[in-house]
Amino acid sequence: MKSAPTKSMDTIDLEIIRALEENSRVSLRKLASKVGSTANIVQKRIKNLESNGIIRGYIPLIDPAKFGYDVAAIVMIQVESGHADEVENEIAKDSGVLSVYSITGDFDAVAFTKFKDSASLNVFLKNLLTARFVKRTVTMVALNVVKESCGII
Repeated sequence: MKSAPTKSMDTIDLEIIRALEENSRVSLRKLASKVGSTANIVQKRIKNLESNGIIRGYIPLIDPAKFGYDVAAIVMIQVESGHADEVENEIAKDSGVLSVYSITGDFDAVAFTKFKDSASLNVFLKNLLTARFVKRTVTMVALNVVKESCGII
């Protein structure tokens, strides 16, 4: 499902973003051809998207498995009242944590993680369970990655 343009973006901006999500190294000329514009206009639009914080940067998509990160886990965390931000910020410092979200429901936060092996995950979980203000965790280990994406448009 494709997103509708926001007030500050039009369909050309969205096409540029989609193309950059597919390949951020595409040349301006190819990108302009793809969206039906000129390289100068596309360059100006990209600069505008960057200055408005819509495009925050360009990074390579790394395959974690190629670096030995074979264990993906989702960790739900229940925190003592009033300490969610503190715990979430501490969890986010761990190199095995890819993302941390504040959530609604029975748990206060969820962390998406990648570790080299189950022993590394075990160390992370034991440290987490003994961390200040953490009441409870539930961990789900991913058996198979069906989709993993950074793109949203």
